[in-house]
Amino acid sequence: MICIDNSEWMRNGDYPSNRLEAQSDACKFICCAKTQSNPKNAVGILTMAGKGVRVLVTPTSRLRKMLAFMDGLNIGGEVNLAAGLQVAQLALKHRQNQKQQQRIILFAGSPVKQDKEVLEMIGRKLKKHNVALDVVSFGEEDEGKAEKLEALVAAVNNSDNSRIIHIPPGARDLSDVLFSSPLFAGNGFAEAITAATVAAKAWPDYDFGVDFNLDPDLSLLLRASMEEEKARQEAAAKKAAEEAAKHEKGEAQSTSQYVIMTENFSARRS
Repeated sequence: MICIDNSEWMRNGDYPSNRLEAQSDACKFICCAKTQSNPKNAVGILTMAGKGVRVLVTPTSRLRKMLAFMDGLNIGGEVNLAAGLQVAQLALKHRQNQKQQQRIILFAGSPVKQDKEVLEMIGRKLKKHNVALDVVSFGEEDEGKAEKLEALVAAVNNSDNSRIIHIPPGARDLSDVLFSSPLFAGNGFAEAITAATVAAKAWPDYDFGVDFNLDPDLSLLLRASMEEEKARQEAAAKKAAEEAAKHEKGEAQSTSQYVIMTENFSARRS
C-alpha cells in the first residue's frame, strides 16, 4: 500500500513541479516497477489528508487501474499519518492473495502532528501483523518530525525489513533520489525498476508516437494496456473454445441418445 500525503503543504514548489506532483511521479514508477517485475504483485493507493483517509484503489495487479487514480489528486487539509497507516494495514489484511508479503510505503511531506508514543504503538501493531514499512520523509522538517518517523520505523523493523530516507528540499527529481537510495535498493526494488525499464525499452521505439526516454510513465502505461488487452482476448478465446467444446459434447450426447432410442424402437418392433 502506498500512502500519499495530499495535505495543503503539498502545494509547495520546492520539489519539481510541486510536492504532490513529485509524489505522483514516484508512485507511478513504483506501480510500474512492481507490476513489471511480477504480474502477480498487487499495489494499493490511499491519501491521508482532506476530509479523511481515502482508499483510492485496494491492492490490485492492474496497472491501468493504479495509474488512473494518480492524476487529479485533490490537495487539502492536514495529513493523518496514524489513520493512514491503520487503514493501509487493514487493506493489506484483506488482500486477495494472502501469501503475498505486506509492505507500506509512506510519503511524509508535512509536519507530523501525532505523538511519538502513538506512532510507536502503531509500529508495533504493524510488526505484529508482519507488515514492513518504508518511509519517505521530505518537505517540512519541523521540530521532532525526523525523531518521530525514525521511532516509527524502529518499532516496525524486523530483520532490517523497514527503512526511512530523508530527502531535503530543493533536491532534484524526487523519483531519481528515491530509486537511487539504499531504501529501495535493499527491498528488491532495484531489480523491479530495472525490469520495468528494460521491458519498456524493449518495446518498439516510438510506439503510439511515444518515446520511452521522454515519457516513461506513459510508455509503460500504454504497454500495460496492450498486455491487458492481449490477456483479455486470450481469456475470451479460451472461454469461447470451452463453450464450443461443451456444445459439441452436448450434440454428441444427443446424437448418441437418439441412436440408442432408435435401436431400442427397432428391436421392439422386430
